[in-house]
Parts: sequence; C-alpha cells; structure tokens
Amino acid sequence: MFERIALTVIGIVLVVLALNDVFQSVIVPRAVGRGFRVSYLIWRGGWRFWPPLSFRLHASNQEAREDFLAVFAPIALIAQLILWSLLLVTGYGLIFWADANAIRPPMHSFFQALYLAGASYFTIGFGDFVGGSGWTRMWTIIAGASGFGVVGTTTAFLFAVFASFQTREQFVVTVGARAGMPPSGVALLAIASHARIIDGLPGLMRDAQAWCAQLMETHLAYPVLAYFRSSHDYESWVGTLGTLLDAATLMMTTVQSDSGEARIFYEIGRHATRDLSRYFGYAAADEHDLVGITREEFDHACDRLAHAGYTLHERERAWKNFSLLRRAYAAPLNWLAHRFSIPPLQWIGDRSEVRSNH
Repeated sequence: MFERIALTVIGIVLVVLALNDVFQSVIVPRAVGRGFRVSYLIWRGGWRFWPPLSFRLHASNQEAREDFLAVFAPIALIAQLILWSLLLVTGYGLIFWADANAIRPPMHSFFQALYLAGASYFTIGFGDFVGGSGWTRMWTIIAGASGFGVVGTTTAFLFAVFASFQTREQFVVTVGARAGMPPSGVALLAIASHARIIDGLPGLMRDAQAWCAQLMETHLAYPVLAYFRSSHDYESWVGTLGTLLDAATLMMTTVQSDSGEARIFYEIGRHATRDLSRYFGYAAADEHDLVGITREEFDHACDRLAHAGYTLHERERAWKNFSLLRRAYAAPLNWLAHRFSIPPLQWIGDRSEVRSNH
C-alpha cells in the first residue's frame, strides 16, 4: 500500500510540474517566476556550455561559431516540448503502475504502464489496456485531455514565437541598413546626414519605441526568443537596442536636432535593457558608473558627426551629459552583449570578440 501511494504521489508531482511549466511558459502572457520550471533549466543550463563549446569547436572561424550558436534556440525549444511530454507520460505511467491490478488485462511491467500513459496522452486509443476502476478511468481521461491541451497550446506557442521572431528581425534588418555594418549609433546619425534623411530620424525613433515595447513584452513572456540569433552577419537584437540607445543619447546631448522622439525612446529602451538583463540574471554591482567608452572615442565620434554636417553642442558639456545618460544603460547592455555572445559591435562592452569564458 505504501509503495502504491508513493508511486501515485510522485506521478502526480511530475504531472503538476509539467502542466505548471506549460501554463507559465505558454499561456501566461508576461514574465513569471522561474522556480520549479524545467524549461528554465533547459535554456539557462544549456547556454552555460553552448558558447564555450562553440569556441572550442570553431576557435578560428567566426562564421562557423555563429552557425553553431544559431542552432541552440531551435534545439532548446524542441527539447522543451519533448521534456514536457516525457514528464507527463512518465507521471501518468507511475499513476497507472501504482494501480496496475485494476487495469485489464493486468500489467506485468512498468513499460506497459508507460505504454498506456503514452497511448492515452497522445489520444491514440488502441484499447488493448483499459481501466478497470473509476480511479484509473479518471486518470485515463485526464491524460488524454492534458495531451490534447498541451499539443494545442504548444502549437499556438510555436506560431507566436516565430511570428515574434520575424517581427523583431524585420526591424533589426531595417536598422542595420541605416546604421552600417557592424551597426552603431554614430553611424546611424552619420548615414542619415549623408543620405539627407535627417528629417526621418524622429519617425525612426517612433518605430523604435513600438519595437522596443514589443521586444520587452515578447522576450519576457517567451524567454527562448532571446536566444534566437539573427540570420544576418553582425546583427542582433541586443546590438540593435544598443545602436538605437546610443543614437538617441547622442541626439539628446551632442547634436543639435529634434530630440523629442529620441527622449521617449531613451526611456523605453533604458527600461527594456534593465528589465531584460535582470530577468536573465544580471545583478547590478559596482558597474553603475560604467560609461562603456572613453573620452577619446567620444571625441572621435563628435569629429565624425561634425564632418557629416551636424551642428554640435559645446564638447565638454556634451560629454558630461552623454556620460550621465549612458551610465543608466551601459552596464546592463554590456552584460546582455556578453550573456548572449553577440557579434562584436562598436560601443557595446569592449568591442572585442566575446571570449569562451564569457
């Protein structure tokens, strides 16, 4: 009797654990707690060894490393769906095995209980094993209902994930065309001047506001999205966010321009950078004074902007204001860049290639 109770309790725990993870990962449209979530262990734990492994396998080939890193998110997504099904089938199998004598014909091994659980969960319904008691019949119905529900919701989940990814990447590619390769905030402003589309910068910042708000919503609700890499070289959602934040900060502090929309984007982008970095594990420590660039780099950027035709504010005052605003997002942005091993960019971290120990 004790063994039957123990098996039933363990089975119910596995079922509840899997269904809770499905509910929080797929149905709840916001960031939720990560405790007791097996999917969190997959993408968080797997990413710990994936980038170092990419450097060991492709130490001198950056393109091959990017290809290797790009397959992590699809693999983690499929592994997450498989693990949910395995937990549910195993849980139901333990419940059936605990009451094996009530099933007709009687079961003689745990693998037969797993077979009944799988047939019920995937609604195959061969009928070679049937419940002989109200308890086993109830769990057979629950297994079938949960299988139908999980398959239906995860199918919708996959469509939502890939739709969000496509929307994100459309804007990433658009900004990449405007901001050079690799993109940077300075290049974005300089190219706009050379192309005589400075008047379009406020419109770009309005589009960036909507993109950033959607980025924050989707990547907190579906964290696996953050690991999907862009299909284009030197582009990433982290790099695009940093490029736009730097451009907005330069418009607010350094160049004489219409900065109203840039100010609004700066607030949204700074908020998104902090929320996303904290969700994925960033712990603010002694980096709150990090600017991320040197005065010499800032002066070089100013010279480039002046050459592009911009009228600049007084250099010393611009540097002071720029440094103050960039401190609000430099540290978490730098952390995100290393966390997701993005391609090298200007003005994000030390602009060097991310090493394997990161």
